[in-house]
Amino acid sequence: MPQIKVGLIGAGGIASAHIKGYAAHADKIGITAVADAVEETAKAREAELGATAYTDYREMLANEELDAVDICLPHHLHRDAIVAAAEAGKHILCEKPLCLSAEEAADVRRAVEANGVTLMSAHNQLFMPAVAKAKELLEAGTIGTVYEVRTTDSFYNDFDPSSMGWRASSKTSGGGELIDTGYHPTYLMLHLAGGMPVEATAMLSTHRLKFMEGEDSAQVLIRFDNGVVGQLVTSWAYQPAGSTERFSAVGELGSLHSDGTSLTYQLRSGESETFELEPVDTFVAEIEHFADSLIGKTRPLHTEVEGIAVLGILLAAYEGARNKTIAPVIRP
Repeated sequence: MPQIKVGLIGAGGIASAHIKGYAAHADKIGITAVADAVEETAKAREAELGATAYTDYREMLANEELDAVDICLPHHLHRDAIVAAAEAGKHILCEKPLCLSAEEAADVRRAVEANGVTLMSAHNQLFMPAVAKAKELLEAGTIGTVYEVRTTDSFYNDFDPSSMGWRASSKTSGGGELIDTGYHPTYLMLHLAGGMPVEATAMLSTHRLKFMEGEDSAQVLIRFDNGVVGQLVTSWAYQPAGSTERFSAVGELGSLHSDGTSLTYQLRSGESETFELEPVDTFVAEIEHFADSLIGKTRPLHTEVEGIAVLGILLAAYEGARNKTIAPVIRP
């Protein structure tokens, strides 16, 4: 048996990427039970994983000896599953977004704190080697005081009305592309900026996927409490221009930029260096980090604190776009 026994809540979609991580680190952590409201999906994962299947995760929490849960549900179901797991005394890995409103975020924070469990936000792109190297350079002061951070995550999405499912509805997704794929460059922005968000605004567009309720593209501006200003571009409508960086930062001494694999810093002194970094499966690395955090009783890179901060950015961006203002980031 693995050191850490996990109950998988939501067995479709993104769960497949998580399952690869458990397979790679079976000596530390493994799925021993799985719950999915679709019985066929639950049974298929039961056969695949040798895990006990349920159609109700609350029944799984009551009946199984679990150390933790991994929540891979649609967005609008995250809050209830987090609260139920915390009240059952289980540690939690939760897919993005953490939840959908300030009220839900307050519920999550209270449940985690009251029950003394660890919650890790499943922010897989933090485990890109280029991101880790950039964070190391920024914290070492290589480019001095940081002024600006930019992040991009755009691609041509071939969703159509028959394949988009719950993501087509703002009620179940929480918005549009920005709170979905756009969540990735938002937490990456938070990580690299090194401060907490203060205010944000956005311009939202629906360029191509006009059958969905929310936006298919967004451009966001964010100010942090340490003076950093962030610029974020994200879209399902198009591939970015070839010269677009995945992320960059500019500071008093120079700058750094990355395409997601290599990383280069350039200083005004003339010094520069490029790091060619081997790509990794970020979901596999994420599961290992979750296991190591629980085994070593250490803080994960991003907990509910960062998950709530990311949600705060997104809610302020949506408010700013709606009211054509710069909106404050509310902290529940």
